[in-house]
Amino acid sequence: MSGHSKWANIQHRKSAQDAKRGKLFTRLIREITTAARHGDPNPDHNPRLRLAVDNALRGNMTRDTIERAIKRGAGESGGAALEEARYEGYAPGGVAIIVECLTDNRTRTVGEVRHAFTKHAGNLGADGSVGYLFNKCGVLRFAAGTSEALLMEAALAAGAEDIVAAEDGSFEVLTDPAVFHGVRQAMESAGLMPESAEVTLRASSAVQLSAEQAPAVLELLEALEDLDDVQAVYSNAEFPAALLKAS
Repeated sequence: MSGHSKWANIQHRKSAQDAKRGKLFTRLIREITTAARHGDPNPDHNPRLRLAVDNALRGNMTRDTIERAIKRGAGESGGAALEEARYEGYAPGGVAIIVECLTDNRTRTVGEVRHAFTKHAGNLGADGSVGYLFNKCGVLRFAAGTSEALLMEAALAAGAEDIVAAEDGSFEVLTDPAVFHGVRQAMESAGLMPESAEVTLRASSAVQLSAEQAPAVLELLEALEDLDDVQAVYSNAEFPAALLKAS
C-alpha cells in the first residue's frame, strides 16, 4: 500500500463547491445525456452511463430526472447534442491544468476558458501541452474506519492497482479504468461500499504551492469550475493544508 494521499481533500472541496453553487445536477445531467448518446442507453451495457447514473443517485437526483436525461441522450426527446472538448494550460507557479467540457458551441466555450486563464495570470496551451503529466484511473473512496485488512484483501483480489491511506483516515482504491467497474462490483459484493467512485485524471507528480502562490491558483481553478460548459477541472497543484480547510 502506498503512502498518504492529499488528493481526496482537493476533490472533496470541489464537490462541496459544486453542490453549493447549484451546478452539480446540471453537470450530472449533461454527463448522463452524453453517455447515453455515445453508447447504449441501457446502463447495464454502458459502463460510462452506469457510473453517471450512480453518481446522480448519490447526489439525490430522482430516477425520473435520470430517465429523462437518458431519453434525451438517446434522441427520444430532442435537445441539442453536446460535444466533448478538452483544454490544457498552466496556472501561476507552473501548475498544470486540464479542463474537460461538454458544449454545444465550441467557439463560446474556448473563449470563456481562455478568458479565465488570461484573467487569472494563466496560459491556455496547445493540445498535449500538459496531458502527458496526467494518468486516467479509477478511484473508489472509503470512509475512515473501514477495515484496512479487509479493504486490501478485497481490492487486490479484484484486480486493483493500489490502496492509498489518506491523512483523514479514509482510503482510496486505485484501478485501471478498464477494470474499474469490476473492482467496484467486487468491493460492494464484499460489503465494502465506497463513499464515491469515479474514473478521473490524476497527475503523476504534484507542484507544491507556497501560501503566497496558492490563492492565485485557487482563484483560477474556481473561475474555470464556474463556467457553465465545464464538467471537470484537474490540476497538479498541492495546496497548503490551511488553505484547503479555509476554502
